[in-house]
Amino acid sequence: MDSFTKMLNAQLILLVYMAVGMYCMKIHLIDQETKKKLVDLILKITLPCMIFNSFNKPLTPQILVQTAMILAVAFCISILSYLLGKVIYNRYPQDKKSILQYCTLVNNSGFLGMPMVSSVYGADGLFAASIFIIPNRIFMWTAGLAVFTTADFKTKCRNILLNPCIITVFLGLARRISGFPVPGFLDTAIGNIGAVTSPLSMMVIGTMMIGVPWKKLLEPSLFYLAFIRLIALPMVALLILNIIRVEPMLAGVSLILTGMPAGSTSALLAAKYGADEDYASRCIVTTTILSLVTIPLLMLFL
Repeated sequence: MDSFTKMLNAQLILLVYMAVGMYCMKIHLIDQETKKKLVDLILKITLPCMIFNSFNKPLTPQILVQTAMILAVAFCISILSYLLGKVIYNRYPQDKKSILQYCTLVNNSGFLGMPMVSSVYGADGLFAASIFIIPNRIFMWTAGLAVFTTADFKTKCRNILLNPCIITVFLGLARRISGFPVPGFLDTAIGNIGAVTSPLSMMVIGTMMIGVPWKKLLEPSLFYLAFIRLIALPMVALLILNIIRVEPMLAGVSLILTGMPAGSTSALLAAKYGADEDYASRCIVTTTILSLVTIPLLMLFL
C-alpha cells in the first residue's frame, strides 16, 4: 500500500507537468518544431545526466547480484514482447501490424519510466532502472528497427553503442568500478541538469495530447495493445519477480518499467519509413493515458 500511495502521489505531480505542457501547446508557446528539439534535449542531455547521477553509490556484491537478476528479467520480457508481437497481430494489415509489433516491443521506459521511478524510489531506484532499460534499448535498435526496415548488422550495432543512455550507463559503471573522482561542482551540475528531466518530459508528453482526435482513440486495436502492453506483460514480469524473489524496491522498479506505454519513437519511425504515423500517435496517446491508471494499480500487487 505504501508503494501505491507513493506512486499515486507521483502520478498527480506528473499530471500537473503534463497539463502545463498541454497548455503551452494550446497557446502555441510550444510548436511542433520546438517539441522535436525538446525531445532531443531530453534524450541526449537531461536523461543521460539523470542516469549518470544515479551511479553515485558503491557497487557492492549484493547490488551486483540484484542488478544481474533484474537485467535477466528485463531480457526475458523483451524476448517475450518480441515473440508475442510476431503472432498476436496477424489479423491486422501490415501498416498497422508493424506499429503494434513495435509498440509491444518498445515502451516509454526512458522518456516516462525513468522520471516516474525517480519520483517514487529516488537515486537507488534510478540506478536499478538504468540497468533495466538496457535490453529494451538493444531490442529497440535491432528487432524494433527491423519491423520498419532491413538495417544491416553494422548499423544496428552503431545505433545501440551510440545511444546516449547506453553510453551513460557504461560511463557510470566505469566511474563506480574505477572510483574515479568527479569534481564536486561537476557532479552538482550534472545532477541539476538531470533533475529537469521529470517535469520537462511530462510537459512534452502533454504536448502530444493536443491535436489527436479523441474519437479515434476508441479503436478496439488500441485497447488490445494497451491490454498487452500495460497489463499482460507486467503480470508476467511480476510472476518472474516473485519466483526469483527480488527485494521490493527492485520489484517495483521492474514492474513500473515493464508497464510503461508505447514508445514515442514509434511515431517517429512510422513517419520516416512510410507506416501509418497517425495510428502510431494514437497508440502512444491511448496507452499513455491508460498507463496513468494502470501503473498505480500494478503497485498494489507488490
